[in-house]
Amino acid sequence: MFYRRFIKRILDIFSALVLLTVTLPLTFVVALLLALQNKGSIFFYQRRPGYGEAPFYIIKFKTMTDAKDEEGNLLPDNERITAFGGLVRKLSIDELPQLINVLKGDMSMIGPRPLLFRYVPLYSEEQRRRHDVKPGITGWAQVNGRNAISWTKKFELDLYYVEHLSPTLDFKIFWLTILKIFKREGVNQSESRTMPPFDGKN
Repeated sequence: MFYRRFIKRILDIFSALVLLTVTLPLTFVVALLLALQNKGSIFFYQRRPGYGEAPFYIIKFKTMTDAKDEEGNLLPDNERITAFGGLVRKLSIDELPQLINVLKGDMSMIGPRPLLFRYVPLYSEEQRRRHDVKPGITGWAQVNGRNAISWTKKFELDLYYVEHLSPTLDFKIFWLTILKIFKREGVNQSESRTMPPFDGKN
């Protein structure tokens, strides 16, 4: 409990500051290229449920255009993602701005990924327990398949993390995340493999 309440937050702040400093040159270059590609638009903001289902705005690099169909609806994700945006996603660079969310206290370095608000009413009471901890940049589900596993399995892994949160598990997830990023597997699937929307069943 002491780790969950105090030590984890201290580690989050320290890790976020170190990573922001180390990745600053890369972040600057990516931001510049995205600004040119997106005509000045660098970041993508979206309202997500956080700890206790409290709303916050997640920050990501904007890797997709705002292209719409004839009826004014946004085109599917895989049709809007740009070539450079695809590379940014493949290398997990699009997640770097979330370090700001971590410093603000909206997120943790490690925890269940924050999903869409429209999914919340579809959760079972058990699944809603994923909000008993802060959402994370990476998590137990991300290092165990991410988009390659079903929603049911993803929620099972999230709940396992909630119930077994500890320094040992966080350390394990941290290193597995690093390994999978370098191997380009598991953490970020290709733009052609996306999760179907959660419908409360699958």
